[in-house]
Amino acid sequence: MKFMDFCAGIGGGRLGLETFGLECVAYSEIDEAATNTYKLFFGDKEENYGDLMVINPNNLPDFDIMIAGFPCQSFSIVGQRKGLEDLRGQVIYGLVKIMRAKNIKYFILENVKGLVNHNKGQTISIILEELDAAGYQVEWKVLDSQFYGVPQMRERVYFVGIRKDLVDNKNKFTFPDGQSTLPDLKDYLVDTENKILDPYTDATFQKYLNNKYNKGKFNIEEILKEDYLVLDTRQSDLRLYRGKLPTLRAGRHGILYVKDGKLKKLSGYEALLLQGFPKELADKTRGQVVEGKLLSQAGNAMTVSVIKAIGLQLLKYIKGELAMGNEDLVALGS
Repeated sequence: MKFMDFCAGIGGGRLGLETFGLECVAYSEIDEAATNTYKLFFGDKEENYGDLMVINPNNLPDFDIMIAGFPCQSFSIVGQRKGLEDLRGQVIYGLVKIMRAKNIKYFILENVKGLVNHNKGQTISIILEELDAAGYQVEWKVLDSQFYGVPQMRERVYFVGIRKDLVDNKNKFTFPDGQSTLPDLKDYLVDTENKILDPYTDATFQKYLNNKYNKGKFNIEEILKEDYLVLDTRQSDLRLYRGKLPTLRAGRHGILYVKDGKLKKLSGYEALLLQGFPKELADKTRGQVVEGKLLSQAGNAMTVSVIKAIGLQLLKYIKGELAMGNEDLVALGS
């Protein structure tokens, strides 16, 4: 089976589907820096069709599955929440146009959790109505990445669409169950090239420690004693996490952690691992992608392991065998 990667970013969705041997025939991404990283990971074999809002669908190759992490700024609680009034929010209509023109069989879409309650639920209702009118039965659910293979708290809403003529009423699509046991954070905080921060002299860190919200709450000596303690500096707040990280975001570069008595900055390399990217791809970014860019790109990416889990369920549905084991799915890529 073939798929096309829309709003591709650096290819987290692609990686999740390629796990089962599915073939990516092309992608669509408008950010130049993200495209460069995408090519670094996957090469130049597939064409980037650029802005999906101006694509002529007739020029696209044929594919069975659409995957898209369509822009979330319009619906995120950290944005202005303009929703469908925002030009970026209109991307969903561009995706629907392509669905109709290419008559694709299935899709997987991802967005921020804030979409669910945006405009008192009216926005998601409009999106679901558009997808229904385009000819798809849609299931959606909020999943948290920390229960799907990575120790990162990351709630996102996922939509799975099945073209109505392909719906099997005896074989309902269900989202994958999460796991209660988180992976070991130590396996992800492994970079040896992180920037070390001196908590006693760093002006920004001292500002957090001594503002009116945090003054007297934290002891540096005690913090440095606890390996893999995660510190998140956000707005005026300082939060501590154990065994997992808060949500990675494009604009959040203030995550720190303790290792060997030192306070280290989370690196872009580690952010990729926390999004489910394999080390062999993360290694390719060494000396090739600016650190700030890489942190942003990882924060914007889809979590590979979540897409892998959803893709597994979709392929089981396609085969009508929801009890199928993972080892049987590789053959489905043909």
